[in-house]
Amino acid sequence: MSAPAAQPHVRFWFDPVCPFAWMTSKWVRMVAEQRDHEVEWRFISLRLLNGHLDYDTHFPPEYEAGHTAGLHLLRVCARARDEHGPEAVARLYPAITSRIFDVAPEEGAGGMPDGEGARELLEKALAEAGLPAELAEAYDDPSYDAGLQAETDEALALTGKDVGTPILHIAPPEGAAFFGPVISRLPSPEEAGELWDHVVGLATFPGFAELKRSLRELPQLRALGVPEDEAGVQEDWHAGSRRQKK
Repeated sequence: MSAPAAQPHVRFWFDPVCPFAWMTSKWVRMVAEQRDHEVEWRFISLRLLNGHLDYDTHFPPEYEAGHTAGLHLLRVCARARDEHGPEAVARLYPAITSRIFDVAPEEGAGGMPDGEGARELLEKALAEAGLPAELAEAYDDPSYDAGLQAETDEALALTGKDVGTPILHIAPPEGAAFFGPVISRLPSPEEAGELWDHVVGLATFPGFAELKRSLRELPQLRALGVPEDEAGVQEDWHAGSRRQKK
């Protein structure tokens, strides 16, 4: 009889179209490598999370298309996990999302995938991740949505409903879970562990509830045209994190 799988050090819920989740995931990968932590990559759909809202009145015009693209991409990630295991998601998430946010606008690529653009993105991402191209067929398959809804609900049950992405669960199943941290720039390798210790220390304090500020930088990602040394404070446009309050 094989031994039961060990619990991961961290569970990380992501939507592939959220730029802040992408930035946080880069930092978490740095920490995981430095500290030999295991990360389990799980799914939260901003489109399903906000399904009860009228997008026309609650969000800017581009949000519905972006969140819908995220749901479709998560279907592909779900099929990859079903057929090739959790490690496939660990490879596929960066292969997909780096092609959305880490490509400069002038290079004529990047941005939210749709139609033929989504197919091309997925073909390249699946090849990079070493996964079969036919997994892309799940992009238009709604049979995965019930499972994605359940996983989204699982994340919100840990944190409460007034959150977005990313959601982290430290030392599951008993450890602390929280929305964020929302970071707009990647820490240096030397800063990564220090930031991790601060975040975990705060989040695991039994009486901690919330720490927030509404001013934040635009994420320093190439697709957003924000050089790493020139990001300024911008309007909060985090995909679905707090707009549910309105």
